Amino acid sequence: MKYFVKNRLARHALFFIGIGCSVSGLSQGTSVPIQLRCDLLLQTDYQSACGFVVPTEWKAVQSGKHECVRILTQTPSFGWNLSGDEPGVMQTAYQILVASTEDGLKENQGDVWDSGKVISAQSSGILYGGKPLVGNRLYFWKVRIWNGNQVESAYSDAAVFLTDRNLQKHATARYPLQKQQEIPVCVRNVKDNTLVADFGKAAFCGQLYLTLTSDSDRDTVVVHTGEANTPEGTVNRMPGGSIRYCRYSLPLRSGTHTYQIQFRHGGGSIKMPGYIGEVVPFRYVELENYRGNAKQALLVRNAVYYPYNEEASYFESSDSVLNQVWELCKYSVKATSFTGQFIDGDRERLPYEGDNYIGQLTAYCVDDEYNLPRYSHEYSITHPTWPTEWIQISVMTAWLDYLYTGDLRSIRYYYEDLKAKCLMDFETENGLIIVSGTDKQKNPRVMAKIHHKRSIEDIVDWPITERDGYVVDNSCKSVINAYYYRDLILMSKIAKALGNVEDMAFYKKKATHVKKSFQQVFWDKKNKRYRDSDKTEHASLHANVFSLAFGLVNEKDKASVMEYIRSKGMACSVYVSQFLLEAVYGAEDGKYGLSLMNSTGDRSWYNMIREGSTVSMEAWGNKYKPNQDWNHIWGAAPGNIIMRELIGVKPILPGWNRFQIKPQLGELKWVKAKVPTIKGAVTVECSQVGTIFSMEVKIPGNTEAEVILPVRKDENRVSVNGKQVKVRLKEGKLFLPVLRSGNYQIVLN
Repeated sequence: MKYFVKNRLARHALFFIGIGCSVSGLSQGTSVPIQLRCDLLLQTDYQSACGFVVPTEWKAVQSGKHECVRILTQTPSFGWNLSGDEPGVMQTAYQILVASTEDGLKENQGDVWDSGKVISAQSSGILYGGKPLVGNRLYFWKVRIWNGNQVESAYSDAAVFLTDRNLQKHATARYPLQKQQEIPVCVRNVKDNTLVADFGKAAFCGQLYLTLTSDSDRDTVVVHTGEANTPEGTVNRMPGGSIRYCRYSLPLRSGTHTYQIQFRHGGGSIKMPGYIGEVVPFRYVELENYRGNAKQALLVRNAVYYPYNEEASYFESSDSVLNQVWELCKYSVKATSFTGQFIDGDRERLPYEGDNYIGQLTAYCVDDEYNLPRYSHEYSITHPTWPTEWIQISVMTAWLDYLYTGDLRSIRYYYEDLKAKCLMDFETENGLIIVSGTDKQKNPRVMAKIHHKRSIEDIVDWPITERDGYVVDNSCKSVINAYYYRDLILMSKIAKALGNVEDMAFYKKKATHVKKSFQQVFWDKKNKRYRDSDKTEHASLHANVFSLAFGLVNEKDKASVMEYIRSKGMACSVYVSQFLLEAVYGAEDGKYGLSLMNSTGDRSWYNMIREGSTVSMEAWGNKYKPNQDWNHIWGAAPGNIIMRELIGVKPILPGWNRFQIKPQLGELKWVKAKVPTIKGAVTVECSQVGTIFSMEVKIPGNTEAEVILPVRKDENRVSVNGKQVKVRLKEGKLFLPVLRSGNYQIVLN
C-alpha cells in the first residue's frame, strides 16, 4: 500500500509540472470527508413506515413500527467523498473511529474500532477491522483524512448504522422500498360522465385513492387503469401484449368520500413485501359513469420505487430527440426498481442476467447508490436463468461492481462461482466452447456448479426474430465464444485484484489461446467479417458486434468490421443494442453512435416514446414482440451509453481512483451532464463550433481524470484554465496531463 501511495504522489508532482498555474495549489487546511457510506449506502439511518419516509426513531424500529436499513454482514465496508471545490486535493491517509455510543464518538473514542492513521489513498470499500459486531446494535462512526501536505482534516460528521439480528459472512444491505404519493398532471372530461386522469408517466402503484362526490347511494363508477390510452383519450381496454389494463367496479356513497382501490396481480417470481402490498403499472385512470365535477375530484396514487436520487444526474444536449431518449432511460431505472432488484418487466417479474447488465450500467450513470445493482447481480449468481450468455454475463456484472465501487467483498465471496460461470467445462480441443447440443448441457454435476437445476441453452438474441438470420444450431458459435473470451479477460483482472497471481496468469494465457482459435474459426478472410459459427458462412450483425465490443477484432480489421456493422443498421433487439453501441463507440465512431440513439425510425428509442410508453420497452415496438411489456430495464441502453461513451466519463481504475473523460459528440453542438460516481459527481459541459472545441469540467476530490480529445486538424493547441499545455498525440487522439479535483476550462483550437 505504501508503494502505491508513493507512486500516486509522484504522478501528482508530474501533474503540477504539466499544468503549472492552472490551479492555485493546495490550501493550508484540507477537505473534511462528506457523504459517508457504510456498506455502500449513503443513508444508513433511513427509516419508513408502511413505505413512507419518516424521521429516524430507533425505538420505533426496535418495536417493529418502522422499516429501516440493517447492515447484514460481519465486516461492513466504509467510504466517503472529498469535495471537488478544493483544487488538487488528494488523500494520503485516513483514520476511522467506530463507537458503541454517540457520546463516546463525540469524545473521539473508538471503543469498537480505531483504525489508527492508515497510509492509504483508498476512500471506498474499506473493510471494518475492529471488535466483532453484535447483532441488533447501533454503532456510530466518523473519519478524518490527511492530504498530500500531511495536513489532517477535522473529523467528519457522525454517521450511524444498525446491525441485523443475525450477521452473515457476506450479504448486501438495501433500503426498504418507498412509496411516493403522486397526483395527475392533467384531469379532464373526455365525454359525458367520463373523467380521465393522466399522471404523466407510468409507475408501479400499490394503492389508488379517489376522493369523489355523489348525490346518491345508487351510483357505481367503473375505474379503469392502464399504461396506454386511445386516440379519444380514454384508457385502452385492449392494449395488446403485456401492456397492462385493469378494471374495478366502485359503488359510491352519498356525499364526498375517499375510496381506495386495492390492486390485484397474478404474481411473478419476485413477490412484493407486505408493507407495500401488490402493485400494478399504470399512467392513466378513467372514471366511467362519474357524474361529479372533474375539478373537485381528487386522485392520488401510491407509486412504489427503490429510493432514488433525482438530483444525482442530468443530461442535456442540442438534440431534442436525444434529450427525450435520455429522460426515458433515466426514469426507467426508477420505475422498474419497484421490487428492490432488476427484473425483466411486469409479465414474469423474473430477474434475468441480461436485464441486470443493462440495468446495472444505467443505474450507475443516473443514481449515486450501488446496492440495487449489487443485490440484483448477486441474486442471479445463485438464481440463474436459462440462456448460456446470461450465465456468462455474471462475470461481467461482477467486474463492473468492483470497478464502480472499489469494494472487493463481492468478487471475493463469489470467486469460485464466477470461475464456474465462465463455462470452462464446455471447452473443446481448440479452446473454444460449445454448450447447446452437448451432454454437459443437462449434466446435473455441471449444472450444479452454476447453481442451475435444469439446463442452459444458447440465446444469441431475443426474440428470435431479432437475430439477423443468425444460424442457431448445435455448432461452435462466435457469440458464445466472444462472451467466453471476455469472461477470461475479466477473470484475470479479478484474480489480480484478489492477489491470486497464479489464477491471473492462467486466465490471461487461456484468453490468448481462445482469441487465436476464435480468429482461425470465425474470421472470414475474404469478406473481412466474422461468421456466426464454424458450420456456416453466414455473418450476422451479432457475430461482428460481440467480436468488436469484447476486444477480439485485430486493429487492422476494425475498419472493415465497422463498415459491415454500419451496413446492418439496428438489426438486433433492444438488448443487443447495448453491445452494438459499446462496439461503435469503442471503435470511436461517435457520429454513427449518435445516429442510432437519436433515430426516429421504427427501431428506435424514440419509437417507444411515440407509441406511448414512458418507460423503456421490451422491444422496439409492439409489432416486434406481440407479448411485450412496457416496463423493461433492458431497453434503457442509452441511459448508460450517453454518459459512458458520448460524454465519455467512465472509471479506469476500481473505485474511480482514476477515470477518463473522452467525449464523442458526433454532430451535437453542445452537451452538459452530471455523472454520479462513488467519489462524487463529475460535471461536463462541451461545445464545438467550427474548429474550436471547448469543455468545462468539475472533478471531485481524491481522484484523477484522464482527458482525451479528438484531433481536429494538423496543429492542435490545448489550453487549460487559459494556459497552453503540452499534450500527447497517440492514434489520432490528444491526451492531456492528468487532472485532479477542481474546475477546469479546456479549449482545443
